[in-house]
Amino acid sequence: MALTDACLAIDAGNSKTDAAVVAADGAVLGTARGGGFQPAATGVAAAVDGLASAVARAAVAAGADSARFGPGGGSGGAGGSSSTGQAVFANVSACLANADLPREERELAAAVGAYGWGRATHVANDTFAILRAGLPDDGSVRHGVAVVCGAGINCVGRDAAGNTHRFLSLGRLSGDWGGGGGLADEAVWHAARAEDGRGEHTELARAVPGHFGLPSMYALIEALHLGELPAVRRHELAPVVFEVAAVGDPVARALVHRQADEIVSLVTVTLNRLDLLGQKTPVLLGGSVLAARHPMLQDRLTEQLAARAPKTAPLLVTAPPVLGAALLGLDRLSARPEAYARLRGHYG
Repeated sequence: MALTDACLAIDAGNSKTDAAVVAADGAVLGTARGGGFQPAATGVAAAVDGLASAVARAAVAAGADSARFGPGGGSGGAGGSSSTGQAVFANVSACLANADLPREERELAAAVGAYGWGRATHVANDTFAILRAGLPDDGSVRHGVAVVCGAGINCVGRDAAGNTHRFLSLGRLSGDWGGGGGLADEAVWHAARAEDGRGEHTELARAVPGHFGLPSMYALIEALHLGELPAVRRHELAPVVFEVAAVGDPVARALVHRQADEIVSLVTVTLNRLDLLGQKTPVLLGGSVLAARHPMLQDRLTEQLAARAPKTAPLLVTAPPVLGAALLGLDRLSARPEAYARLRGHYG
């Protein structure tokens, strides 16, 4: 099967990138994994250039001519993915973290499109991959809300006519709360205040530094401040919050409950803005925090959704997000039903 009839699917998150070449019949021809995608930190050009290695390896695994992808597994720079100037694939479907604003999606689409990987290039925030992965492939349900709660938190929605609602999702700057990074920051803040006497007692004051093998919050704060402990390791603390909450610590429990309430708030606002609150609407949940299935978080989330949006049907989407990007690619190929089934079967 010619690669010019296939789609290139990309899911790029903060910590990893997955690329997959998917034929029009749903067969996965080649895959590859690369590093994280953080255009805010590296700049758009460098971030998109970082996608090229994973794309090249997936393409070569699918049977593409390695000469079309520059030396070292790259793609030869913007506009240089093909030595002939011709697109390798029918379309590129890229669902990217940090594509939080429509303006950013346009800029990233232009940067990805400049590589010439596909005859058409479509870029969307990675939350849309969760939304597409959770909806049926026959078009029987076209509306829904998706929430990603992983390193950060985001929510998007779409009605049956294709109108969408989204949040800025730029962290505290845009009013967001939670996600793994947010929970970790809250845990450190409460633990520090508990140890120095300004705050309420919490077992987090022991468990947070203990996670890193340190004897106190003072030692942890010093290590973070001086760079002896990489700041990125703070993200390891989200599971600690749930562990401490599970044994009844009131501070940790309050954080878990607030996380659930924040997710419900995102969902209900989105339903209201799209006039979906009175309709039976799937709510698709993804991201590492939700995928861990913490009982306290799940119970609170289910309870509050039932109270505030009783017609919603929450569903945890556990498939890799690249599936959603690939499904969007098949949609643009007008694929047959069996193609969708084959693709979903590959990702289990």
